Amino acid sequence: MTQELTAARAAQPASPGAAASSEEAGSHAVRLEGLYPAERASISRDEGLMLYRDMTLGRRFEDKCAEMYYRGKMFGFVHLYNGQEAVSTGVIRAMRLQHDWFCSTYRDHVHALSCGVPAREVMSELFGKATGCSKGRGGSMHLFSREHHLLGGYAFIGEGIPVALGAAFTSRYKRDALGQADSDAVTAAFFGDGTCNIGQFYECLNMASLWKLPILFVVENNRWAIGMDHNRATSEPEIWRKAAGFGMVGEEVDGMDVLAVRAAAQRAVERARAGEGPTLLECLTYRFRGHSLADPDELREAAEKEFWAKRDPIKQLALRLTDMGLATPEELKAIEKEIDAEVADCVEFALAAPEPDGSELTRYIWADD
Repeated sequence: MTQELTAARAAQPASPGAAASSEEAGSHAVRLEGLYPAERASISRDEGLMLYRDMTLGRRFEDKCAEMYYRGKMFGFVHLYNGQEAVSTGVIRAMRLQHDWFCSTYRDHVHALSCGVPAREVMSELFGKATGCSKGRGGSMHLFSREHHLLGGYAFIGEGIPVALGAAFTSRYKRDALGQADSDAVTAAFFGDGTCNIGQFYECLNMASLWKLPILFVVENNRWAIGMDHNRATSEPEIWRKAAGFGMVGEEVDGMDVLAVRAAAQRAVERARAGEGPTLLECLTYRFRGHSLADPDELREAAEKEFWAKRDPIKQLALRLTDMGLATPEELKAIEKEIDAEVADCVEFALAAPEPDGSELTRYIWADD
């Protein structure tokens, strides 16, 4: 990554959208160009390195998952997050870990890592091992960690939104009804553009606004709901505008720019903690791989993929950190080496970990377990 910085900086366009034809890449890309100049979060050196590390861990972890899957070491459906790292890092790392709450989707590995779930536990879960964060019972789509306030990944779209709404209601109820003044936790619910056409999405937006619940509805709009182009399935493709119908704040942001996402998330979290209610945040992003590792990815045009590949969120952050004098290419390379070692370690750990014991087949079904 860092070896490409000099060449990438020389080729960097005045506006990221100018790197390739947005018309060829489609309306999703055209929308993106309307967001510039973006309002980005101010960061310190430590914050910048933290963001870079988190995004790099997500990318390298997912790349390793693909390798293990194709080597026959990992089974079932596996949906990777490559390209969308700025959303997970931008939102979750703008919140308070182990205080705020998070609900994911079936594309949940990187959300878990951003929440602080150890890579060993996430990889073990993907291998179905007893050392996994869900004790080997959840697999790729059902990561859970109460310790890290991750309320689960969900195989069915939209299933996590009502759960997130309940967490947000709990926070408000403890403060208003039980008098717990320190109950100011905010919940973030992540979901894709395809989820915005189902009833749970609208019902939960309605209740969240009605009760002014402290929740962020984070739409990771990567344009493709499995194999369906978002614009073919949605009467109003600009999802953030739907917030107005519920009297809540709606905002769209470049989901490939972690500092833009972080700034939007900070604004939303501040409103939520102040009792001003929910926010619908639409992040325009793109997945670099197919829907899942079983998807041959033959539907998307080459020009579209090229446009988004030139907006790689990790490369963009690396350029900003070096241009701002917050890091050197050598420091970023050192972080990448640390991440590679961490990912290699978590694979070795998962391969050597024990399978769940057959005698515990019925454990973790009831609350007392």
